[in-house]
Amino acid sequence: MVLDTFGDSIKKIFSKVTGYSLVDKEKVDALVIELQRALIQADVDIELIAELSGRIKNNVLKKDLPKGMSMKEVLVKNLYDELVWFLGEKSNGLELKKQRILLIGLFGAGKTTAAGKLAKWFQTRGLQAGLVACDVHRPAAQDQLEQNAKRINAPVYRDGKGADGVAKEAVKKSKEHVMIFDSAGRDALDGELAKELKALSKTVNPDEVFLVIPAELGQAARTQASEFSKLVGITGIIITKMDGTAKGGAALAACRAAGTSVRFIGTGEKIGDLEVYDPKRFIGRLIGYGDIEGLMEKAKEAGMSEDVAKRIMDGKFTMRDFQEQIKSMKGMGSMTKMLDMLPGGSSALKKKLPDGFLSNQEEKMKKWEFAINSMTPHERENPEDITSSRIKRIASGSGMREDEVRHMMKSYKQIKKVMKMTKGGKAFKRGPFANIAKQFGMG
Repeated sequence: MVLDTFGDSIKKIFSKVTGYSLVDKEKVDALVIELQRALIQADVDIELIAELSGRIKNNVLKKDLPKGMSMKEVLVKNLYDELVWFLGEKSNGLELKKQRILLIGLFGAGKTTAAGKLAKWFQTRGLQAGLVACDVHRPAAQDQLEQNAKRINAPVYRDGKGADGVAKEAVKKSKEHVMIFDSAGRDALDGELAKELKALSKTVNPDEVFLVIPAELGQAARTQASEFSKLVGITGIIITKMDGTAKGGAALAACRAAGTSVRFIGTGEKIGDLEVYDPKRFIGRLIGYGDIEGLMEKAKEAGMSEDVAKRIMDGKFTMRDFQEQIKSMKGMGSMTKMLDMLPGGSSALKKKLPDGFLSNQEEKMKKWEFAINSMTPHERENPEDITSSRIKRIASGSGMREDEVRHMMKSYKQIKKVMKMTKGGKAFKRGPFANIAKQFGMG
């Protein structure tokens, strides 16, 4: 999961407060100290931690309690609200319209990879996107962008002399709705890079200028965001490599402190692992409230019909629906990531699944399609009617062993059971926090 260690710490804090029968000043102080410890371990700036701590204590201890609410309810609500504020407060998505986007950043930030992911993001929403290779300094940078473009069947523009020349030719020739311009980086933002980016910006006349920074920067992201904003001007930030470091929370908080908004986060190595950053949904996933909206979006992007996606979420899916789920799995990402987006939190749900289920399940699913294709229409719609003799016939028709078919049937039932358990957030709604979450629309 994104920010796995940090997320576990935050989840434990919420779990602890919901377990209190009574909340007083002593418990609030202790909880704030625990939160501070988690943020320090995630490399968050001390000044920001102090500001967040002060806001929570002031709201919970120094203000009159809202009518009908206990201090415990107020504490949970403020913890949630202040973490959302701390990590960005609101979502700043991207309009689906014809536009030009310039990506800037230092060497190694992941601009070229982010360009391909962003193009894919537009494609899944019905807009054609083209990639422009304006990094003419780094060896093989243009080749890398072209390889990314081929993966998603997008045009790439690389003709022209120098970065400015490539941009001019692309602007002249392109017919796509969206043009995404990759640019050169340096080890530091020096005068030469600033001059090149300003000239490129003048030629491109971008609608958006996104600074690309890696999550591993942690609190140093604040300085980088401020410097680029002053010297070049940016409209938003893409944070890459969120799945590979514990410092992602610090990077998010640092960008907010720098007065800039995070627009996208990279959550993995696959071309589709790019998400619009929404602080409310992000915190919801961290504390175990889930992100059903995000999961539904991924399902649609992967080609799954809305009706099937809803049946799967409700745990009412047939073997035919299960087959469609398997086909869509590649586009939706790993099963672990999908579980992270379900109410109740991935850790609780994983305990309900057989040992080793997640580690090798995606590979096994490739075989399962053959087994499902060997079933009769009645069996696909009514898998509970599949007997031992039918399993033998299905195994023979699909080239699988009988025990493999039985394992598939067991996995199908386990997944269905887990989805039923989380329907409408039931697993989460059992605790006292859920009542507060429902009341205030949290998550």
